[in-house]
Amino acid sequence: MRTRFILIQTSHAGNVGAAARAMKTMGFDELVLVAPRWANVLRREETIQRASGALDVLANARIVDTLDEALDGVTHLCATAMIPRDFGPPTRTPREHLEPLAKGEAQHVAFLFGSERFGMRNEDVYRCNVALSIPTDPEFGSLNLGAAIQVIAYEWRQALGGFDVRDATAPVRAADAQAVAGMLDHWERSLVQIGFLDPQAPKKLMPRLQQLFNRAQPTQEEIHILRGIAKAMADAADGGGPGKTPIRRE
Repeated sequence: MRTRFILIQTSHAGNVGAAARAMKTMGFDELVLVAPRWANVLRREETIQRASGALDVLANARIVDTLDEALDGVTHLCATAMIPRDFGPPTRTPREHLEPLAKGEAQHVAFLFGSERFGMRNEDVYRCNVALSIPTDPEFGSLNLGAAIQVIAYEWRQALGGFDVRDATAPVRAADAQAVAGMLDHWERSLVQIGFLDPQAPKKLMPRLQQLFNRAQPTQEEIHILRGIAKAMADAADGGGPGKTPIRRE
């Protein structure tokens, strides 16, 4: 299913760049500008800076004179309008409308965004199949054009199946039972040395520590850290190292 984003009479070059960036992050690349304020808007420095690397979207973008040209081939048109109108297409939230749309028979979907200064004309909204309204705080519903495009692009991508989330960190593996047992044995000896554990009356200290580390599922690197702590405790108890004072047991 093809997807087109159409911007009517965009007045700020930076918003064109922001639109390209918002589209690219969601995997869309078909951008059409209808009578923008700047004829060279796709090459302006502010546009390129705000695109933040989405230069391929700008390179493939088209500038046309009329909305009729921008709608060529479109089979389902979505307006993005916040202002209530006397009549026109039904108003729905993006999620409400886009999920069933993604499963339907539309071949070429377009999202229509009006001018930053004037919004969308009634005549343009009337041409649409739906008016999408992003749910916002009723007391402050003003969205920057780039932000609105990002929300719509995200909701449409989610409706189409979305992208997998990649882990920001490498996967970790918990240490095996033998490593945990060896670390606990090391801790037990060190706890005795510092006087925290009485070997004649150990009570349930070590089984409780065993349960604690079973829940924590430490990695092998964390086992090394814990063993290092146990060694430092034992060294301190024995007065090891320059300037260290042995721990006195009463």
